[in-house]
Amino acid sequence: MLAIERRNEILEKLQRDKRVVVGELSHHYEVSEETIRRDLEKLESEGYAIKSYGGAVLNENNNNIDLPFNIRKKKNIVGKQKIAELIKQMVHDQERIMLDASSTAVYIAKALKEKRELTLITNSIEIIIELFDQSDWHVLSTGGSAREGSFALVGPQTDKMLSSYHVDKAIISCKGLDLKAGITDSEELHARNKKTMLESAKEKILAMDSTKFDEIAFTQIGNLADLTTLVTDKKPEDSWLQALERMGIECIYPEP
Repeated sequence: MLAIERRNEILEKLQRDKRVVVGELSHHYEVSEETIRRDLEKLESEGYAIKSYGGAVLNENNNNIDLPFNIRKKKNIVGKQKIAELIKQMVHDQERIMLDASSTAVYIAKALKEKRELTLITNSIEIIIELFDQSDWHVLSTGGSAREGSFALVGPQTDKMLSSYHVDKAIISCKGLDLKAGITDSEELHARNKKTMLESAKEKILAMDSTKFDEIAFTQIGNLADLTTLVTDKKPEDSWLQALERMGIECIYPEP
């Protein structure tokens, strides 16, 4: 097993159990405790973990750290599937849509495979691979610089391509949504690309799970006024529903 594969597995365990023990990991992976300590030091330097005596605990206080894509994709699967099913009902055959490179967007792409003759533009390598068998779709890749760990193409070239098209719907996700700070993300290039998607669409849809409410990440994607629709996995609090109604933003969530 490569070191990066071992670290990703340790990070998955941290996400699940909130703590890990050096001795247990050493025994499981059949490597020295010193090797495990170096793994934990690497995870700590990347902001994922906080080392403690004999192990490490999950760093749950940093909303500006992007987890590796393969780990994000496994978080809150049920919530993402609920969001995907709601969006499937909103998208019609032959429409033109944009999807960002979020883990939520992968579940949306899978749900939309029942639709016919869609034109889809995305900067997600994972989504492009997922849709290779959609023979009646027109799938466009944005191009751009490959971003390690996110399976995404980002940067000025990505923006240039996105801004050259006009679509029916842009569907993005985010790391945080706050009434004052707006829609935020942990990484500037991703945020800029998502902003460009919203600017290129008639319907501007934010698809995010309910844990993102009242959270603020590092950089702004846009203001709430930039949205037409919010799709989430649970009914938001009344204060949020009232605020969204005042701003003319449709809020869609599963019925009880």
